[in-house]
Amino acid sequence: MPTGLSSILELRHLKTLQALKEAGNLLRAATLLNVTQSALSHQLKQLEDHHGAALFERKSVPIRFTPAGDRLLRLAVEVLPRVAEAERDLARLQQGEAGPLRIAVECHTCFDWLMPSMDVFRRRWPEVDLDIVSGFQADPVGLLYGQRAELAIVSEADPDEEVDYHALFGFEIVALLAHDHPLAGKDYLEAADFATDTLITYPVPDDMLDVVRQVLKPAGINPARRTTELTVAMLQLVASRRGIATLPLWAAQNYLNRDYVLAKRITSDGLTGKLYAACLPALSAKTYLTDFIASTRETSYLNLASVALL
Repeated sequence: MPTGLSSILELRHLKTLQALKEAGNLLRAATLLNVTQSALSHQLKQLEDHHGAALFERKSVPIRFTPAGDRLLRLAVEVLPRVAEAERDLARLQQGEAGPLRIAVECHTCFDWLMPSMDVFRRRWPEVDLDIVSGFQADPVGLLYGQRAELAIVSEADPDEEVDYHALFGFEIVALLAHDHPLAGKDYLEAADFATDTLITYPVPDDMLDVVRQVLKPAGINPARRTTELTVAMLQLVASRRGIATLPLWAAQNYLNRDYVLAKRITSDGLTGKLYAACLPALSAKTYLTDFIASTRETSYLNLASVALL
């Protein structure tokens, strides 16, 4: 029990409670905060022991907070944004005003998570000239060298490039089939299953397609191809038995919720894609850029299906 006015309450406790509220359970909150679940549980137990009150109901799904937990959550809502704002102001005083942040992307599905992340960032850094470099970029890192972009979103970290790579998140890529496709009864697809069908993709080089780079090419499989710029057109082709497509699970989720097509894992272990944010080394220490990366990781993890932080 607390004695007098003594307290062990720290900012990290408020951040923990906020993460628990946003993530919905201990495991996801621990992932969001980059700590172990046991460390998070210990921190919360220590806080509960000090105040002599439970902060949330242990077996509730999703998390339900007690009156004591709700009171601390209200404090977190009041305090944490003010602390973050002060930290940004200090960064401005030290580093000067933030410059432009132009983002180049190589993936057609990036906009599903990039736009919400940009909305969050604009509220934090309204003075940053935030923009997306127009059009699909086959070589987004090249735009960094040419001073045409400050950040590039890429699927691989190339050690030969003179840039810094910041891990964003990993995600499962699934195969999408029509309900009456001959492979619809399989638990997962193997490389050989693609051999006699048409692979429907975006019009990008093979080295940008995870299913080709990680699964088909190593197995010597080169199926017929059909390309389209639009995700909706891709799913229409799949639904009408014109071929098989592969997409991140979060990009296909709305179509799966409507039972428009079927999703199958690719290989028994599943196929994982990754995304990185690349920038020139001189920008890596800029607070506004590191804040964009951090908010993108958090926003994507909380809102996209089958996302794991790297």
